[in-house]
Amino acid sequence: MEAQAQLKKRILEEMTVKHSAILTESFELAKQYVRVMEDGYVEVLVKDRVTGKEQILLYLVGKLYAREAGLATDEMVGTAELLDRLGIPEGSLFPWLKELRDNNQIRQVKRENNVFTSVPPARVQEILTSIQKKLASNLVK
Repeated sequence: MEAQAQLKKRILEEMTVKHSAILTESFELAKQYVRVMEDGYVEVLVKDRVTGKEQILLYLVGKLYAREAGLATDEMVGTAELLDRLGIPEGSLFPWLKELRDNNQIRQVKRENNVFTSVPPARVQEILTSIQKKLASNLVK
């Protein structure tokens, strides 16, 4: 029993990554692309320079920051919120969400009759770096 307690302690101390640490690492990059509002919603600052799928990813990244700041109770975003806040037509949103889910870039859960979407915190740095590279290459052209 003592060995199991020691292993658990070592795992928690040496292997556990907290969401806040991931968000802290990505903060400077994230603030170039998103803002969190006092009501917990997210503003994507580069909507006109990224694809619809990238807008979704940035919104979900912003929602992680909103939750961490206590401005949102959950990082999960409903479909209605994405439609409303991003202004993406339904006919485009659903195929993009499916593609993002199939590529393991987002996760979705069904609560009652609604589907909620979030981005795994471990993907935040990858998403932001990818968008940074894309936007930087567009400036060079």
